[in-house]
Amino acid sequence: MASTFGLTLNEWQQRYQQEPQQIYTLLQTHLAALNTQDNAWLYLATPAQLNAQIEPLLASYLRNPAALPLFGVPFAVKDNIDVAGWSTTAACPAFTYTAEKDAFVVAQLKAAGAIVIGKTNLDQYATGLVGTRSPFGAVCNTFDADYVSGGSSSGSASVLARGLVAFSLGTDTAGSGRVPAGFNNMVGLKPTKGWFSASGVVPACRLNDTISVFALTVEDAFIVASVAGGYDADDAYSRHNPHTAPASMKAHPDFAIPANPEFFDDAAAEGAWDQALEALLASGATLHPIDFTPFEKLAEQLYYGPWVAERTVAVGEMINRPEEMDPVVHGIVSSGLKYSAVQAYEAEYLRAELTRQIQQTLAQFDALVVPTSPTIHTQEEMKQEPVHYNSHFGYYTNFTNLADLAALALPAPFRNDDLPAGITLIAPAWHDRVLADFGLRWQQQMALPLGATGRAQPVVHAALPVSTDHVRVAVVGAHLTGMPLNFQLTTRQAVFVEETQTARCYRLFALLDGPIKKPGLMRAEQGSAITVELWDIPLARFGEFVAEIPAPLGIGSLTLANGRVVKGFICEGSALNSALEITEFGGWRNWLAAQGSN
Repeated sequence: MASTFGLTLNEWQQRYQQEPQQIYTLLQTHLAALNTQDNAWLYLATPAQLNAQIEPLLASYLRNPAALPLFGVPFAVKDNIDVAGWSTTAACPAFTYTAEKDAFVVAQLKAAGAIVIGKTNLDQYATGLVGTRSPFGAVCNTFDADYVSGGSSSGSASVLARGLVAFSLGTDTAGSGRVPAGFNNMVGLKPTKGWFSASGVVPACRLNDTISVFALTVEDAFIVASVAGGYDADDAYSRHNPHTAPASMKAHPDFAIPANPEFFDDAAAEGAWDQALEALLASGATLHPIDFTPFEKLAEQLYYGPWVAERTVAVGEMINRPEEMDPVVHGIVSSGLKYSAVQAYEAEYLRAELTRQIQQTLAQFDALVVPTSPTIHTQEEMKQEPVHYNSHFGYYTNFTNLADLAALALPAPFRNDDLPAGITLIAPAWHDRVLADFGLRWQQQMALPLGATGRAQPVVHAALPVSTDHVRVAVVGAHLTGMPLNFQLTTRQAVFVEETQTARCYRLFALLDGPIKKPGLMRAEQGSAITVELWDIPLARFGEFVAEIPAPLGIGSLTLANGRVVKGFICEGSALNSALEITEFGGWRNWLAAQGSN
C-alpha cells in the first residue's frame, strides 16, 4: 500500500472516492506506522478509538459524500484542546484531566468527517514560542534537530511538517501558530479572534487566545478553518462574522513592511527576508515601508507588563505548586502577581491607544508583511537564555491578537544555512479570506517543497471554498470598471472577479434619461449574450448597494453563459418602451465606443 504520509486534503479524498470502505485499512495502517517514541506525540489513538470514530462516518459518507468534506482525514490536536474521553495535560502532568466532551472546534471537524489520530506536545500551558518548555522533552526542528521547533504548538507543527497528518490544531496567543510554521516551512493560519470557539481549550490568556491551523498548503488551511470556525454561544468571547471584509486580495496589492526590520544580528534571516521582498515585488505587489514603533511597543506589553497576569489567572491554583511546573513557565506566570488592578487598567488604555494607531496605519494598505520570526536559536542557546531569546521570536507576532488582527504565516525563501524562514501577512479582523487568497498565489509562485516531506507542491489548481460571506453580482453598465458609478462597488469593499457574458437570452437597452446614461437588461426568448462584469460584494454591504439603485433598475437573478445564476441588474419592462435597443453591440462599452466614433 502506498504511503499516506504527506498527503494533502485533496489527496486523502482521492484515496476514498473509489473505495470508501478502505478507510479502516488506510487509517489503521497509517496509525501503525507512527512512532510511539516520537515525543512530538503525547498520545496516539488506539485502534479501537480509531474505529469508534470511523464507524458512524462511513454510513453517512455512503449516503451523502458531500456532507463530509473531511471524510477520513487524520489530524492532530495540541494537548491543551479537549478530545472527548482523552486526557488533556497542557504539558503539565499534575494538571491532567479527562475531557468529558470535544472542544467545539474538534467537534466541528469530526462532524465534517475528520479523524483525531493523536494529541501533541507543547510548551507547558502554551507559554512560550520555543518548544522546549515541556516535561515530555523538547521537540526538535524538522530540518535540523539542533534547532528549536518553535512553540508553543511544537508537537502539532512537527507532526504536520513531516506529513504525519493532513492538518493539525495549535493555539496562538503570542505567535504559537505562526513561529513554528516559519521554522518548519509550512502554513500557519491564525484566525481572527472569536472566529474559532475557545470552548474546551485550556486558556493561556483568555482575552487573546485562539485555536490555529497548521497545514501543508494554504488551500488546506483555509478549508479546515472554514469548517472549524463558527459562532458558539457557550464561549463568551465567540464573535459573529460582520460580513464586511473583501472576498479576495487585489491583483497588485499594496503591502506595508517595517521600515527598519529587526533581525538581532542574524544575517541569514535578513538575507532570507531580502529574498522574500524581491519575490513580493515580482508578484506584482508594491511595498511601503512604515514606522514599526507602535507594533513593537504593543508586542512588549504581552509579557513585560500587567497583561502577563492573564497567564497567572489561567494556571489557577497550580501557581502554588512550583515544583510541579516548568521553572521557566512558573517564573513567567508568577510575575503576574506583582501587578495591581490600577496597572491593569493603565495597560488596557495603552493597548487601546496603540491598537488605534496600528489599525489606522493598516487601513491604508492591503496587509502588513513581516518576517515570521527575526531569528532562530539552537536548543542549547535556549538553555542559556530561555526568556530573552524567546522574546526574539515574538517580535513580529506578540502584537497581533492584542490589536485584533488576522494573520497567515507562509513558507518563504530559505536562509543560506538551509533552515526555513517564513513571512507572515497581517490584516484587520475578518480579513482571513483575503490573506488566504494572496497566500494561494504566493505558495504557487514560490513552489517550495511541502513542509519537511520533500514532496513537491501539488500541480492541481488551488482554490478557496466558495464564500458564503459575499454576494456575486453581475454589472452591465455604469458600474463597470472605470465607469461613473463603479465607486459604489469599490467603496464597499467589492472585488472584481472576471468579465464574462450572460446566457443568450437577454436584450440590452440604453436608458437615456437622467444625468448618467444607464443600460437596461431584459430577459427574452430571442436574445443575445451580453458582456457583464462579476463582482463579489460583502454580504453586509449588499443592502446599501441595492438601496442606491434608482428606478426603473433593480437587482434580480441573472443567468450566465455557463449556466451559473448570480444576482444582477434588471430593468422594469415599462421603462424600455422609450429606450433605445442596443443588443446588437453585445455590451455597454461597445455601444459607448460606437457613440464616440459617430
